[in-house]
Formats: sequence, structure tokens, C-alpha cells
Amino acid sequence: MSVLMETLLKTGQRLEELTAGQVDTVADRDGRTFLLRGTQGQLRQSENARQAAVLNALPAHIALLDPKGIIISVNDAWRRFASANAIHGSGDGIGLNYLEICDRARGDGSSEAHMVAEGIRSVLDGGVKSFSVEYPCHSPTEQRWFQLVVTPLRDDRPVGAVVTHVNITERRQAAIGLRASLEEFRTLAEAMPQIVWITRPGGENVYFNQQWMDYTGLTLEESLGHGWNKPFHPEDRQRAWDAWQHATATRGTYALECRLRRTDGVYRWWLIRGIPHRDASGTILKWFGTFTDIQDLKMIEEALFVEKESAQIRLNSIGDAVVCADISGNINFLNSVAVKMTGWTFEEAAGRPMDEVLRIKDAAGGEITSNPIGKAVGQGKTVQLPSNYIFIRRDGIEIPIEGSVAPILGREGHDAGAIIVVRDVSAARAMSLQMVHLAEHDSLTGLPNRLLLNDRVSQAIVLAPRHKKKVALLFLDLDGFKHINDSLGHPIGDKLLQSTGKRLVDCVRATDTVSRQGGDEFIVLLSEVEHPEDAAITAKRMLQAVAAPQSIDQHDLHVTTSIGLSVYPDDGLDAETLVKNADTAMYQAKENGRQGYQFFKPAMNVRAVERQSIEGNLRRALERQEFVLHYQPKVDLRTLQITGAEALIRWMHPTRGPISPAQFIPVAEDCGLIVPIGSWALGEACKQTRVWADAGLPVVTVAVNVSAMEFRHEAFLEGVFAILKDTGLDPGFLELELTESILMKRVESAASVLQELRARGVRVALDDFGTGYSSLSYLRKFPMDALKIDQSFVRQITTNPDDTTIVSAIISMGRSLKLRVIAEGVETREELEFLQAHQCDEGQGYYFSRPILPEQFAQLLETGISQTVHN
Repeated sequence: MSVLMETLLKTGQRLEELTAGQVDTVADRDGRTFLLRGTQGQLRQSENARQAAVLNALPAHIALLDPKGIIISVNDAWRRFASANAIHGSGDGIGLNYLEICDRARGDGSSEAHMVAEGIRSVLDGGVKSFSVEYPCHSPTEQRWFQLVVTPLRDDRPVGAVVTHVNITERRQAAIGLRASLEEFRTLAEAMPQIVWITRPGGENVYFNQQWMDYTGLTLEESLGHGWNKPFHPEDRQRAWDAWQHATATRGTYALECRLRRTDGVYRWWLIRGIPHRDASGTILKWFGTFTDIQDLKMIEEALFVEKESAQIRLNSIGDAVVCADISGNINFLNSVAVKMTGWTFEEAAGRPMDEVLRIKDAAGGEITSNPIGKAVGQGKTVQLPSNYIFIRRDGIEIPIEGSVAPILGREGHDAGAIIVVRDVSAARAMSLQMVHLAEHDSLTGLPNRLLLNDRVSQAIVLAPRHKKKVALLFLDLDGFKHINDSLGHPIGDKLLQSTGKRLVDCVRATDTVSRQGGDEFIVLLSEVEHPEDAAITAKRMLQAVAAPQSIDQHDLHVTTSIGLSVYPDDGLDAETLVKNADTAMYQAKENGRQGYQFFKPAMNVRAVERQSIEGNLRRALERQEFVLHYQPKVDLRTLQITGAEALIRWMHPTRGPISPAQFIPVAEDCGLIVPIGSWALGEACKQTRVWADAGLPVVTVAVNVSAMEFRHEAFLEGVFAILKDTGLDPGFLELELTESILMKRVESAASVLQELRARGVRVALDDFGTGYSSLSYLRKFPMDALKIDQSFVRQITTNPDDTTIVSAIISMGRSLKLRVIAEGVETREELEFLQAHQCDEGQGYYFSRPILPEQFAQLLETGISQTVHN
């Protein structure tokens, strides 16, 4: 213990009377210093006086007790304290036993006084190093709190104690206020719907309200520190930490949208906001923040975004220009069409007056019109723009437009702007003129069509008597066009028609008319002719022009034409009659051998009536079961054994007798009856083959011809397989014969159909091979079983060297492709021997047998055909 305190105890001097001493430190248990004592030797009197003055200046109430608890010295603060608390004695309490004062205390505060007495005794006895207690000491006018600290004068022996009273009223009140504030904060935080958090500057959370625990399912202990990131979506954790680092680095507000996992595992969107709490020096002490559930807002934003994008797409996908402006007339939207039409980008146009971007003038007066927005806003309804408005592009180009203006209403129903929808009608107006042209002209060739032709024929008929002239009509139909169109495709066929039309135009005068009727038919009007022979001269010129080779897409094409002529007034008095009679004459020209012309004769109408009669009877022939099948055998040329039969249809009319297939098949193809007739023939042939097999006769393959219309029918495959199922015939005993032109029309789709047939076991043969325009390389694309050499080559093999070479080449090619080669039209022994010598596989023709009835064919299967051939 310091010399100062020992001197006071020994001499009984007052603190201010002390002249010399040494100094130590007297402090409470919190380390606050209340009394300083020097550590040096003898100090000058002035230094001791100055130290006493310092002690008297301290706000703490300080008293020195001897080992018995008697007060031996106090500072000025103690005196004031003793006076206020009625502690009497010499020197304001000096000489009184402080322990007895505390022991005698009664009433309020007595328990604290007794505790103080015990504490002082413990320090004086050396039982404890120090003693401290906080206690109330209220006056009538105020509430006060003090802290009493007792420390020994010396550590080595009990020579007394220092008692210090410190007024802690302000601190206590501040603590009470802080606790109240904290409680209010907690109450408020727990009542808030948001999650509330408090974090240290290092990112360690120290507080969450109950909302956090309820939502995340975490306990408070799991969440404190850095446990806050556990419920964050894995994709958001790093982003949240980066945002926190940025906020702490910039000492600014922390804000982030992220997803938090709910107790059921569902993630919802939350907005996190935090602000720093600083002390007086600006140092960040803590961060306070909230989590706000924005899932519903996000959904609304997403819905609004989708709706906006959808509206944007819809507006950009329409063909009209859409321009929106605010109530002041300044542009705030352009769709993509408007950008293209005006020449302004949206970035350039945004905020500009409507008049500057959408300049419109009246075509009648040529003056720029006023802003059309005013009309719609003023009337409160949609207003149509006048049809004579012209829009002036940014580059000065003028465009005729049509459109309307409508007001845009705000939520309260007030005008908020306007929308203008305009469309460029320059193309439409040009189109209307073109439509008039197209209505009277063929779209492929550009030639006048039937409508315009009839009008011109009618005009020519009116003018002919006045000018004492005749009117001639030439009806042309191309020979061989269908074959080219089917084998090379429509694009080649279309170009051939265009080329032919130009050649026909070159053959006539400017006053004449060349028209296309459709397909490969043309009609030429010679408006004024002197004599019918003049029309014949033009017909001959056209025959030569059409017959000349035409080079189209690296194909040298050859077509001819058949022409029928009718003359006004000899062959008809109106356009319809003249066309009809010229058509009839054209068919006669075809029957006469094609590539010729024929004037109409009244007798020709008889043949036209005949064709019509065949079509009418043909429609009833199936119902009346007038069709029958004959079968012509196919023979193995090595063994002369029957390997199959080709089913050939015949029409037995009840009154007219047999009608040749050459007469009714073309008619059936023209009127579409070939599909049901072909289906009947296929079903009948399969049924008959099964009958022969069931009768124990040698099993043979039956071949059935398929027309182009049947093959292209959407239900073709389904029909074939249904017939096989219904008749019970093994698919391996059915062979379908198709011509080159059928397959070459649509190569890929044809190959697909053939593959399906082959996959089911049906055989396929290429009929009339060598007569078409197909490239032999295409054969590799088609899954085939056999090639049939056309009879036109077989008939000449012994007399025409060219045909001999062709047949030999076809046989050789077929064998190299592993295909059966079948020769049609074998009629002589010389032809048979040639085919055998060249190793042709099979033959068919009158030399073996004519087409015969099923019963006769059955007998032929029993007896065989080799003997007949040898005989």
C-alpha cells in the first residue's frame, strides 16, 4: 500500500494536509481509476498538494478506512455525499465506523447496506482482494444508482481499505433504456411479416426473428454465425456472398434478390436488404436488415414480362406498322414493320413528335396533314384514315397507306396516348391490277385463259360479218407431254409448256390470240381469215414449230401436237360451239396418227357421243359385274414351264359385246374410274390364284398391272395388303407391274412404296422397259424383281439391228442387276430362239398362248405348255 495512505492512517492528517508520499493506483473491479499515488520517493510539497487537488477533483466519493472500519480520510466528493446522506461526525464522517453505519441500516436499502458491511469486512480481513456492489440510493427528487468498490490499502497485510462510491445513475438509466429499446426492437421484429436479421461486419449473424426459423426450419443456433447461407439456393449462395462483400467494401446498402428453401423444400424468391449501423466515428458496428417475400411479385413480374413479350411478338408478327405515342404526341413504340416502313429505328424515333417520324400527306392536295392523333383523342374512338393518304418515308419515298388511329386509355379512363396502325397498300393496289390480269391469263404461261379467249372469240364473231371475214379456232393438244411430265417431273413439264406457248405466239399475228386452256391444251383464235385454207397454213406452221427439239434443263425434249380446227360460221355460231367442235376435230387428228391437223366434220360428233357413251356405261359396269379377267401365261425360256400369269381385264358389255381395253382404259383414266376398276382386278386375280392353289394345281405367280392414278392413291398400300389378307394369298405369289413413267414422277416416294411392298413379300416388275425417258441409274434406287422388255422391241429383234442391240443390252443389264428379264410379245420361233440364246429368263406372247379364261388356264397348268410349243 502506498506511503500516502499509510501516512494518513498514522498521522490522522486530512488528505489535503499531506505533504509527501508515494503513489500507487486505486481502481474498481472494472479497471476504472479513481485515485492516483506516486511511485517515486519523496515528492515536493507542491507535488503532494497537486495530487490531493486531483483526488478532490474526481467525481468518485473516496474514503479511507482503518483496519476496524473507521473513516480516517475522505475527498470533497465524499463530504458532499456524506452530507446529503446525513452521515455526521468530525470531518463529515471522519472518525465514524463505516461498518457500524451499515450494520444499523433499517428499512429500504438495509439489505444492500448489510451486504456492503460484509464485503468490507472480507477485504479488511484479507479474505477477498476486492468487493463491488451496485445499489440504489434514491432521494425525494430523483432516483440514483451507485457502485461501491472496496480495495485493500496493501496487498501484503491488512492495514485498511479504500471505499469508492461512483454515481452510475446515467449508466444504469442508459442500460435500462437500452434493455427497453432491445425489448421493443424484439417485439417489433417478431411482429413483422418479414425476416429480420442482425449481422456483424464480418458477416456473422447474431440475430434472426422467429419468421426465419418458421420459414427455414432451422434453429437459431444453426443459423447464427455463417449458418445463414444453408437455406440459400445453391446457385445464389456465391452471389449472396459477393453482394455482401461488395456492400461491406463500399460501406453502402446491401440489396439482393435470391431464392430461399422453405421447410417443405420449395424455393421462393426473397428480397434481402441491409443497412450499416455506425458509431459516432463512422465505424460500422452491425448491419440490420430484412428478408421480404417477393415470390408473388416475381410471378406477377414474370407474367407481365411474358405478356409484354407476347404483345411485342404479336405486334411484330402482324403485317401492319404500329406506332404508339403518349398524350403529348411523342413516340414511345414502333413495331418491326413500322421500323422498316418509316426508316427510323426505335432508338432514333423514341421521344420524337409523331409529325416528325410519321409524315402523311393528302394525295389529292399534296399537303402534309396534321397529326392524326388529335382526331382519335378528341373523339374518344377509333378513326379511320382517309384512303388517299400517302406516307413519306425518312428517305423521301412515298407509300400509299390505309389505317386507323385509336386512343389509349389509362386506368381511370382518361386519354393516355394513341396508337396508329397503318399498312402499305402499294403492293395491294398493284396486286388488284395484277388480279385483273391473272383473272384473264394463265398463271404459268401468261397467255390468255378460257375467260379472255371466250370474250375475244365473241368479239371476233361480232366483227367478222362486218368485215366479211371468217373466224377460225385451232384446238391443240400436245402428243407425248404426259409421258415427259410423269417421268421428268412437273418443273420440266411446266417449262416445256412455257416454251411451247412462246413458239405458238411466234406463229400468229399480233391480232390473233394464243390461249392456254389447262394441262397441255392450247386454243388459237385467228380473228380474221379469208378462207379456211389460211387456217390450215397456220396449223402446219405450228406443227413444225412444236415438233422442233426443245432444250430444257439439259434435256433435249421432243413433243408433237394434234390440231383440230373449226371455222365460223361454218362449224358454229358462238364461242362454245366452235371450241367444242375444234376439240372434237383434235381427237380425230390424234386417232389419225397424231402430229397432224383435222378440220371439223359433222360426222365427228358421232365419235364424241360414242366416247361419252363409254364413260356412262363404264360407271355401271362394276355394279353389273361386266368385267372379266383373262390370263396369259409367262414361260421359263429354259424349261418352257409356266411360271406365272398376267391378269388382263376385259369388258363384256351385255348389248355391245366385248369392248377393247384400248377403248375403255383411257376413258377410265380420264374420269378417275381406273382406281375402283384396278382394285377389283387385283382382288379378282388374287382370289383366282388362291382357287388354283387350293385345287392342287401348280402354284404360279399372278401379275397385275397398276396405273399411275392407283399407285399415287393415298390408300394404295393399304388396299393391296387388305386384298392379300382377305383372299389369303401368299404375298410372294403376287407381282405388281408398273411403268417407268409412274416411278419417275416422284422418285423418293415411289421408292418408299416399293420398299414397303417388298418388305411384305410382294414382287415388283418394271413394265414396258426402254420406252421411257428414265435414266438407268435410277434402277438402283428402286427395289425391283423383274424387267419386262416392251413388245415393240421384241417384234423387231430378228429384222431390225437396232432393236436387236437394245434387247441384248437390256437382258445383259438386267442380269447384272440380278433382275429377272421377261420379254413381252413373243410370237415366232425365231424370236424365242434369239431370247434363249441371249439367256432371257422368261417370255410371254401369242407364241405360247393368247390371254384365256380362268378355266382354260387351269387346264393349261395341268397339261403344261412345252408340248404345245414344240408342236
